[in-house]
Amino acid sequence: MKLHFAALLASAAILSSGRSQAEPPRPADVEVATAVDARLGSTRWVPGTVVSRDDARVASVVPGRVVDVAEVGTRLRKGQRLAKLEDTALRLRLEQVRADIARARAQRDLAATQRTRFERLAGGVAAVAPAQIDEVRAASATAEQDVARAEAQRRAIEHELAETEIRAPFDGVVSARLVQRGEYVGIGTAVAHLVDTDRVEARALAPLSLAARLQPGAAIPVRMDGDTRTAAVRTLVPVGDERSRQFELRVTLPDGLAPVGSALEVAVPEATAANGVAVPRDAIVRRGAQPYVVRVRSDDTAERVAVTPGVADGALVEIARGMLAIGDRVVVRGAELLADGQRVHVGGSG
Repeated sequence: MKLHFAALLASAAILSSGRSQAEPPRPADVEVATAVDARLGSTRWVPGTVVSRDDARVASVVPGRVVDVAEVGTRLRKGQRLAKLEDTALRLRLEQVRADIARARAQRDLAATQRTRFERLAGGVAAVAPAQIDEVRAASATAEQDVARAEAQRRAIEHELAETEIRAPFDGVVSARLVQRGEYVGIGTAVAHLVDTDRVEARALAPLSLAARLQPGAAIPVRMDGDTRTAAVRTLVPVGDERSRQFELRVTLPDGLAPVGSALEVAVPEATAANGVAVPRDAIVRRGAQPYVVRVRSDDTAERVAVTPGVADGALVEIARGMLAIGDRVVVRGAELLADGQRVHVGGSG
C-alpha cells in the first residue's frame, strides 16, 4: 500500500514538471501579400451585349417573285448572291427598248442627213427658206434626244435586271430567311437577315452622369463568364432619353471573344484614378465597426492595423486611411483568427 501511494506521488510530480516546461504555442500558418502603389479609380459595371458592326435585314429594291433565297447558316462574301427574283418581264422590256433605240438612231441619222443637205443648199444658189432650215435643225435635235431617252431607258432596265440578283452588302452569315421561294416581294421588302460575325463589338448603356469620364480610345475592362479583358472604347453617343438618362457606348472586342448576342459587363469609371497604397481584397478583415488588416512584422509577429478602405478596382482595394506603407506584408489567409503579437509562419505570398 505504501509503495502504491509513493508511485502515485512520483507520477504526479512528473506531470507537474512536464506542464511547467511546456513548449510555446506553434506559430499560425498564414499567407501574405505585399501592399503596393497602385492607380485606382472606382468603376461601375454596366450590362452590355455583343453586337455585330454590320447587321442588316437585306431588302429588295425591285418588285418580283422570289426564285431562290440562301439557306440559313450560309456564309457569304460581299457581292455574292443572297437571293434571286424572277426577271423574264424585265428581259422582254429590255428587248423592246433595244428595238426602240435602233429606230431612234435611224431617225436621228435621217434627220442629220436632211439638216446637212438643207444647210448646203442654203449656202448655194438655191433658195431655201430660213424656216425650213430651222425646221430640219429642230428635227435633228429631237432625234438626238429620242436616242438619249431610249438609251436611258435601256440603262434603267439593265439596272433593274441586275437588282433581281440581291447580293450580300458585306461578309456575313444568313441568320434568317424572311421570304420563301414563290413569294412576291415589293420594293423595300426584306428577304434575309445577314450578320457579320467577325467584326463584333460590345454595346452598353451607362448613366449620362458618367459620359464625361470616357472618351474614344480609352481602355476599359470587359467581363464575361468570369474572364476579364481590356478593350478600347470605339465611340460614345452621349445623348440619353428623358426616361432612362443613359447613353450608349460601343467597345471594340478582340476577335472571336464571343458570339453575337452574348451578354457581358463593361466597367465605366465613376471617379478619377489616383495613386495610393492598395492591398488585396482578402487582406481586409471586416469584423466589428472598424475594418483592419494584419501586418506581419520583421520578426514574424502579427500586428492589427485599423484601416479605412477606399476605391476598389478588381482584386485590389485602396487604403484611404491607415498606418500602412508600400511594401508592408499583410495577411490574406488566416487573418481573422490572429491576435496582436502572435507569431506566424508565412506559408505563401502573393
